[in-house]
Amino acid sequence: MKRKLLIDVDTGVDDAQSIMLALASPDVEVLGITCCHGNTKLENVLKNTLRVLKVCNRLDIPVFRGCEKPLLAKKRSAADYHGADGLGEVPDPNAPSLELLQKKNAVNAMIKIAKENSGEVTLVATAPLTNLAVAVELDPSFPKHLKALYIMGGNTESRGNTTVCGEFNFVADPEAAHIVLDRFTCPISIACWEFCCMRSLPWSFVDEWFSRKTEKAKFLKEISALSMKKARSPEYEKEITAGKGFNPCDLFAMAAAVDDTFITESEQVAVTVELMGAHTRGMMVLDYMELLEKKHKASIIKNVDSEKLKKMLMSAVM
Repeated sequence: MKRKLLIDVDTGVDDAQSIMLALASPDVEVLGITCCHGNTKLENVLKNTLRVLKVCNRLDIPVFRGCEKPLLAKKRSAADYHGADGLGEVPDPNAPSLELLQKKNAVNAMIKIAKENSGEVTLVATAPLTNLAVAVELDPSFPKHLKALYIMGGNTESRGNTTVCGEFNFVADPEAAHIVLDRFTCPISIACWEFCCMRSLPWSFVDEWFSRKTEKAKFLKEISALSMKKARSPEYEKEITAGKGFNPCDLFAMAAAVDDTFITESEQVAVTVELMGAHTRGMMVLDYMELLEKKHKASIIKNVDSEKLKKMLMSAVM
């Protein structure tokens, strides 16, 4: 049987890359894509998702409109990295129409898909966790129907990329992240910010990846140009990747969801999210002393098979 995926995105550049990776796997069936605010405003996320599906010739996959703002937090974006439109500011005059969107909203779609495929759906979340939090509020049984949840977000060493101590997806909606980590009891695997920074892909590989003579590679190169310029800047390389290369955050969570053997080392620990701190709001907290007395623990990804990821990425542009 194929692995059934439900993907929750705020489609910027790395979300687009992740969707393409999933669609390239012959062992995966994508049941739907739910969209959330985050890297850019929701309308852009919807358009961007359809553009990715178009280049992959997979507009048959249902796309759902989700939450346009966080539960309580101030709305954020990552336009400095992904561009004002979230996809590198290279518009497609023949982009698919939003009329292709499903009528059902993302939260209800999540719940329905999970229940109809109870115990078989792996949910991959590469956006702020607003849609997931609203889903569990509407239907507390929702997580019980999931096979697993893979998250790109949070941090393990209080190293931020948005605030002093906070990673973007969790800072963009701290309350949602808190709810998800508290109430989702299915197996959870998390690709955190610091881990992603330490597993950067060499620029030599990225150049080879984008140089493939295919429409998919051309598309990825075009939408990635702005973020690649940012990522290759001396300041970014010094502060984020220590000069090692491209930091493909969302791809780590997606690759792990597609292939369990991708993860070579992980750590089980109870986690939560700080909501009150002046400098630490949105920071993920790891409870090594077990003072929270949580029975459910998350799997923090510590190491992966980088060569396997490279092969997946090459397949994604063929």
